[in-house]
Amino acid sequence: MKRDFRYPSRDGRTSIHGIEWIPDGEVSAVVQVVHGMVEFIDRYDRIANLLNTKGIYVVGNDHLGHGASVVSEEDYGYFAEKDGNRCVIGDIQTLREMTEKKYPGVPYFILGHSMGSFLTAQYIEEYGEGLSGAVISGTGYQSAGTLRTGKAICKAIAAFKGWKYRSPFVNNMALGSYNKKFEPARTANDWLTRDTEIVDAYCANPWNNFMFTLNAYYNLFTGIEIAEREENISRIPKELPVLIVSGGDDPVGNFGKGPAKVAENFRKCGVRDVKCRIYPGDRHEILNELDHEVVDGELIDWITDKSRK
Repeated sequence: MKRDFRYPSRDGRTSIHGIEWIPDGEVSAVVQVVHGMVEFIDRYDRIANLLNTKGIYVVGNDHLGHGASVVSEEDYGYFAEKDGNRCVIGDIQTLREMTEKKYPGVPYFILGHSMGSFLTAQYIEEYGEGLSGAVISGTGYQSAGTLRTGKAICKAIAAFKGWKYRSPFVNNMALGSYNKKFEPARTANDWLTRDTEIVDAYCANPWNNFMFTLNAYYNLFTGIEIAEREENISRIPKELPVLIVSGGDDPVGNFGKGPAKVAENFRKCGVRDVKCRIYPGDRHEILNELDHEVVDGELIDWITDKSRK
């Protein structure tokens, strides 16, 4: 069964939209999904329904500035006037608290994709205790200098244009190179997946076709910066199982190098159970790739294995 619901955001003004996918019978595990940039939680309907067939309850929310959590047109790609990164992380935690009350003692997993992978890395540094595992999908690595530069540029432009301004320059700086490997490309979003039906559906949906504001980019860069600091990685519970998955042709992860770097940094900081799996030929959205059945099977096997421990 699939059900929509709402709950108050940490920003104090927004009603956050969520969806839960409830399996028939006993719930063996919970997976909370943290979606990516310029998408929405219902894009995970296929994998959620599959997980339901394995007795796994799935839940997730549309972040601030995304999907049905948007208050008005100008709020697409806008987080919050103050502490936007903290509000988004707080909304993830609120949903977990709500869900754990429904299913106390059930193995609890968090799965974050793309922007959600960076949010998930930050989340497990702060709220990792009590989780049975974390899946980090479609992630990458940015140097501290690159992130500082990105934040400085956002701040400088916002001084003249305001934080709700959508800067083509910043957008191109962040995303402009992603399609280069796939040119001549059929669409601007060929880097997402080899599945043309998924790409066409993405291109056709207004909820996938807006530009981030300076506010959201600044908060995104801030969150990645926080997540990558060694002192913060060291806060991840050392016994927390972490599965890092990515496509070998994913430009967000610099074609496999970024996820490997993330895994290396986790291990250096003492996280003992870190698995990094790169799927050759897959692009950014491995859950929407042509070989998604392979990805699905390995994900379910990993969750099932970690649920027993």
